[in-house]
Amino acid sequence: MKLYYHKAKNFGDQLNPWLWDKLIPNILDDDQITAFVGIGTLLNEQLSQRTRKALKRVIFSTGVGYGKRVVKIDDSYKIYCLRGPLSAQALGVPTELAVTDGAILVRRVLNTNSRKVNRFAYMPHFELAGEAWKLVCEELGFGYIDPRWSTEKVLSCISQTEILLTEALHGAIIADALRVPWVPLVTSHTILAFKWQDWCQSMSVEYRPLHMKRLHHPRQKLDFVSPARLVRDWARQKLAASQLIRLAKSSHPILSSDIKIEQLTVELEGRLEQLKQDIAAGCFFY
Repeated sequence: MKLYYHKAKNFGDQLNPWLWDKLIPNILDDDQITAFVGIGTLLNEQLSQRTRKALKRVIFSTGVGYGKRVVKIDDSYKIYCLRGPLSAQALGVPTELAVTDGAILVRRVLNTNSRKVNRFAYMPHFELAGEAWKLVCEELGFGYIDPRWSTEKVLSCISQTEILLTEALHGAIIADALRVPWVPLVTSHTILAFKWQDWCQSMSVEYRPLHMKRLHHPRQKLDFVSPARLVRDWARQKLAASQLIRLAKSSHPILSSDIKIEQLTVELEGRLEQLKQDIAAGCFFY
């Protein structure tokens, strides 16, 4: 059974090999006859083509989104769980398949009692991350968490934060899993509200994003510009800093209830156990 995920340099996507290797280490291999589709917003019309060698596609906590059309579910799909009720509705499948995003299973493999280093930290969307945001956070005394860093580094930084301000969905998901209150921010229209709403509904919390002006265009890679360019952007960084600290101080951080997240974690574990039993019974051998 081969793990399929979006191989961008992005924390949410890179959680896949890190997490599933710990939870189902003896199941995943390079056999493309069965595709394991886990964390990500991958349920669109492109999935069948991208897993075209698969006779069976195991869907585990994946979400609907992106693409032009929703994937057409046929006999090749075995859905164990979905990110949330909006995904189930979009696919036209029973709402019982809507559990939550599988990334919350990090709770079972990571210590949640880390020493806090930062009162606030900011995590931008991976397409909007860069040196400029790092400078803004340093000026404010905030932690800066780049979703392009290694999975271990991002997990550690989130766990050491008291309140996470995040434009990255999996920043919020992991923060909630580690019991770190979080505040959703939006700086660009490219942020997909549907996937946030889908997950938030699964957690019984309301998606109430706070809006800021973007620091730079998503296609403008500030990591690779000259120091002179960063100086010229000084005014924009000052504005971003003033907005970020204002939102941090006036925000009402979100956190799902302890009972809810434990309930969903146990439910995901049950679905994962069912997958293991199905594999043992030979359901995916051809």
